Amino acid sequence: MRYWLMKSEPGEVSFADVLNAPGKTVAWFGVRNYQARNFMRDQMQVGDGVLFYHSSCAVPGVAGVARVASGAYPDASQFEPGSHYFDPKATREHPRWISVDVTAVAEGRYLPLSDMRGVPELEDMVLLQKGSRLSISPVTQGQWNKVLELMGI
Repeated sequence: MRYWLMKSEPGEVSFADVLNAPGKTVAWFGVRNYQARNFMRDQMQVGDGVLFYHSSCAVPGVAGVARVASGAYPDASQFEPGSHYFDPKATREHPRWISVDVTAVAEGRYLPLSDMRGVPELEDMVLLQKGSRLSISPVTQGQWNKVLELMGI
């Protein structure tokens, strides 16, 4: 089992949206970074843990815990001409971008980014590294356990 931090802008998809979705499950779409795509395509497996992170908001932080609920499949938004995520170079025969489904598991206390800084067990977390902008990043088991502890889960 692996662990991941996945960033979502709450105006697009919030953790509350996932909790209210049928089966508490949503497609993780719109990833347009090759490294993040490769994590989903090559390393994520059903059952992996996910720290659902709210980014580009007033108080960024971990909003909840989820799990990967599907294998990788083509992201439909790449084929939709009116979509913000449309990619004219993608074809159904050769998709460039993929999605996975995630299912909400637990909410816990919202854990702001500012609370994560200075926690010794999290100092090597990719999220906290200077210049880190990846929308999906791996999390170690120790980091995962500490974040869940800080969230009261």
